[in-house]
Amino acid sequence: MIVRNLHEARVTDRRVADQRWESVRLLLADDNMGFSFHITTIEGDSEHTFEYKHHFESVYCVSGSGSIEDLATGEVHRIEPGVMYALDKHDRHTLRAETELVLACCFNPPVTGTEVHREDGSYAPADAAA
Repeated sequence: MIVRNLHEARVTDRRVADQRWESVRLLLADDNMGFSFHITTIEGDSEHTFEYKHHFESVYCVSGSGSIEDLATGEVHRIEPGVMYALDKHDRHTLRAETELVLACCFNPPVTGTEVHREDGSYAPADAAA
């Protein structure tokens, strides 16, 4: 059984931050669960473009408000508590946070915890260096 506390994990190397967001990775690849699980906080009044070419991601909004735009179709969806989205086609997207967003995220394959977003908004494949 794995039990972790978000507040304790936040002060370890499980916390990864970049411009205007932070992600606390509660489950990582070395936990051998087949996915990673993160609590990600996005600063209000911010915009982020990502494209996870080598990972699938599902996201559940715990709190806050914003939107996600599918950059292939231009379709925009409202993000608020209770809304889930899944990037099942490695969708290039822009996430816009109107207020602070707190999101519960799962990645498959799981991240190792050392990934950083590359210039194109993706993570390197799981078997490659970040």
